[in-house]
Amino acid sequence: MPRLVLTVIGDDRAGLVGALADVIGDHGGNWEQSQMAELAGQFAGIVVVDVPAEQEAALRAALDGLDGLMEVSAHPGVEATAEAGASAVWTPLRIDLIGNDHPGIVRDISAVLARHGLSIETITTGQRDAPMAGGRLFEAHLVVRVPPGGDPADVRDDLERVASELFVDLTLGHG
Repeated sequence: MPRLVLTVIGDDRAGLVGALADVIGDHGGNWEQSQMAELAGQFAGIVVVDVPAEQEAALRAALDGLDGLMEVSAHPGVEATAEAGASAVWTPLRIDLIGNDHPGIVRDISAVLARHGLSIETITTGQRDAPMAGGRLFEAHLVVRVPPGGDPADVRDDLERVASELFVDLTLGHG
């Protein structure tokens, strides 16, 4: 069964998820997993679906028909068995950081991850008020995978050095 990765964005309003789920269901698709959120007045997300091969073209056409309500792009996904086999040998690592918000935090942290060949499984970022000091705090929560042969201790040392330069608090743990 083909697997599709759908990217979705539209003006935030009631019924967007329902409309998408209806189209997927009408074409025999199975909604496997998703991450969706309202961001700056837009509802955005990623959805992984399986669809019978004979329904794939019709599903793609129906998704195009949602234009005006939301924009949906369909991308081919990797089969579940191949994905599970590839990720089984990678070591998960959880990264949590918080500090005064300023440009460059995500850029500098992601540069460390790329330098070590880490793959980001999930990343969630946000801002909130700093109650005692004033201003805004930036926080990020990541789950990354260290490749086979990678050294989590080297990654930790590099991340701690960059966190110190960025003036952010960093917590590392097992994914």
